[in-house]
This record gives sequence, C-alpha cells and structure tokens, in this order.
Amino acid sequence: MEEFEDLAPQFKEELFTRMNKNTPFWSLLGMEIVNAKKGWARLKVPFSRKLANANGSAHGGSIFSPADSAVGIALAGLLDPQESISTVEMKINYLRPFESGDLFAEAKIIHKGTHTAVGDVVVSDSQGNIVAMGLGTYIISRKG
Repeated sequence: MEEFEDLAPQFKEELFTRMNKNTPFWSLLGMEIVNAKKGWARLKVPFSRKLANANGSAHGGSIFSPADSAVGIALAGLLDPQESISTVEMKINYLRPFESGDLFAEAKIIHKGTHTAVGDVVVSDSQGNIVAMGLGTYIISRKG
C-alpha cells in the first residue's frame, strides 16, 4: 500500500462515528469504514441475504455503493472544512460474483483539483479475489 498521511484524530473519530453509526443507508447495507487516511479508505460490507439478487449473489448496487462510498471517504480527508463533495460520474466493472463473507472496497484519490477529484477503487472478497473495479469523478463545492 502506498503511504498515505493519517487523518487528524478528532476528524477521524467524527468521520467514523458519522458514517458508521449515524448514516441510515450505511446501516441498511451493514457498511462500515475499516480505515481511512488522507486520500485512501477501506470499507467493509458483510454479505447478507438482503443484498442478494434473484440468483443469490450480491446485487450490483450492493457492490457499487461501497465502491462509491470508499472513494468519497478517501476524498473527505483531503477536503477543507468549507468544502463538500458529490459524485458526478462513476464507472464500475463487475468481474466476479460475490456470495458470502465480507466485501471490501479500497479506494485512493488519484487527482484532487480545485473543482473536481478522481478516485479509483478495487472491491474484493474476504479471500482477496477482485469482485469489481471502479473509477469515480466528484465535484468539489464550497459551502456558503
């Protein structure tokens, strides 16, 4: 893994609490941050039957969501307090089905400009098999 700078302890604690405990959509999926640094993040989603498609493997949306969220969390550590982000575009390639265990989305920011950022993400299963790969573009807005 590349070296990424640690987040400020208070910011990291607030980010983990806000996302892991106070975000209803994350709770619905069982998604949580495993670790995050400036420009890098790793999220986890445990497989459950509620995430399955008609064939019994994980629905594409339950793979896409942690991919998108991991890039957003990686980017969050690079933002100024008055900046916010939204996904503008994201592409994902699904490479294999996911049917049991934990799903991990590991993202890194490959570009952060004044108005946009780009990040890539690898989604893998508990055995390290790559399930999907994605690339996302985010708009950076200034509050107020």
